[in-house]
Amino acid sequence: MDWAGFWVSLTAGGIAGMCVDLILFPLDTIKTRLQSPQGFKKAGGFREIYAGVPSVAVGSFPNAAAFFVTYEFVKSVLATVTPLYLSPVTHMAAASSGEVVACLIRVPSEVVKQRAQVSPSSSTFQVLSNTLYQEGIQGLYRGYKSTVLREIPFSLVQFPVWEALKDLWSWKQGHVVDSWQSATCGAFAGPRIFSALYVLVSWGIVCSHSCLQIKLVTSCPTFSGPGEQLITILFITALNVLEDLSISSAVFFSQD
Repeated sequence: MDWAGFWVSLTAGGIAGMCVDLILFPLDTIKTRLQSPQGFKKAGGFREIYAGVPSVAVGSFPNAAAFFVTYEFVKSVLATVTPLYLSPVTHMAAASSGEVVACLIRVPSEVVKQRAQVSPSSSTFQVLSNTLYQEGIQGLYRGYKSTVLREIPFSLVQFPVWEALKDLWSWKQGHVVDSWQSATCGAFAGPRIFSALYVLVSWGIVCSHSCLQIKLVTSCPTFSGPGEQLITILFITALNVLEDLSISSAVFFSQD
């Protein structure tokens, strides 16, 4: 990857990531509060759904930029030493590397954001200061491993599918796909709805990830009965599908 490609990946990836995070922030706040052991209402309900947004505004650009720069760099290096039929493996390795690097920026931002979301009375700066004072820098990386383990499986599927759809569309029309076409490919490459098992395991993954990542969430939420638990699981799953299918993947991948 040359310097021109580096700056394109850095800028386009950063802007796309920031747009996604800011647009979907209210949905993310609702999901976080649904997972809080305090209960949805006590965690803030629908009040101040932009609590914690400063940490996202600061962290989303470098997070997405770091991912795409790493992704494009690893992909360009591996493409010179691997045959064409192993392109999906190249994309898997590049996406995994991108997630590992990006999470170095993403996790501290997520920790501060999620703690602010379930404590809307505290400012983002107060949450950050309390975390550093009580736990040190290690507190900002609480849940790093679980975040990486959560993100990599999706990237292993999403990016090879995205690249394959772009290649197929480019071949069909005789030229490289445009940005809106890349966004469309991303929208269909990303939805978790294609995995029926996701509905069954999403609650366990999300809940365990939150419990590990956020100091405030020291135990998984309790429910008054199986009906309430099922409704919560389905609602969070629906929010995840909505993010992937309608907005998140489309905006994120339109930077190509």
